[in-house]
Amino acid sequence: MKYIIIGLGNFGASLAQKLTEQGNEVIGIDANMAKVDAYKEKITHTICMDATDEFVVAGLPLSQTDIILVAIGEDQGANIMTTALLKNLAVKRLISRAINPLHEKVLQAIGVDEIVHPEEETAERWAKKLCLNNVVDSFELSDDFSIIEAIAPAEYIGKAIRDISFRKNHNLLALTVIKKAEEKSLLGKTKTISKILGVISGDYIIEENDILVLYGSNKDLQIFLKQKFKR
Repeated sequence: MKYIIIGLGNFGASLAQKLTEQGNEVIGIDANMAKVDAYKEKITHTICMDATDEFVVAGLPLSQTDIILVAIGEDQGANIMTTALLKNLAVKRLISRAINPLHEKVLQAIGVDEIVHPEEETAERWAKKLCLNNVVDSFELSDDFSIIEAIAPAEYIGKAIRDISFRKNHNLLALTVIKKAEEKSLLGKTKTISKILGVISGDYIIEENDILVLYGSNKDLQIFLKQKFKR
């Protein structure tokens, strides 16, 4: 896949390096030439530029890029300006870093696809999340085993957990299912909440938009995802 990471601070640079190591094409951007030089051998491409300049940003290969992540952390204004600019340029998938709760609300108003909280989430976790297609979230238990949340493949809708035989066919365990539901607050605002069904039985019938929580080795999880979510 192709990524653009804007902001080569600790989080952005670490994420860009991990994505590059996993065989992805990554463009790392920062306004600080020293940072660009420091990572030019570790990231596929590095560019020194002002990401708030619309003319310069428009010259990037935006339409060929799968995911753009704004990782600017020190300058909140630059983060918001860059994010808004990319949103206006209608990029495929836009993720931005939130520095504080107010900043997060501004990013939500802009309409980013997802928000990063580096203080709570590691670059390694995000690298895995971005590289595995259709994964909602992941939790690494060790170097070899993980738990992931993945959108149920279309071919599984209407089938019982028992009939899919996760253990036999994929060497994976289906732990539970998460459902997304809309809930209204007392003020009338609608928000999306997650409902976890508990330990799932073999009789459960998978429905559209269900999120499967699966456990297994990283190798088996990647094979399953590549088989069921071919790009």
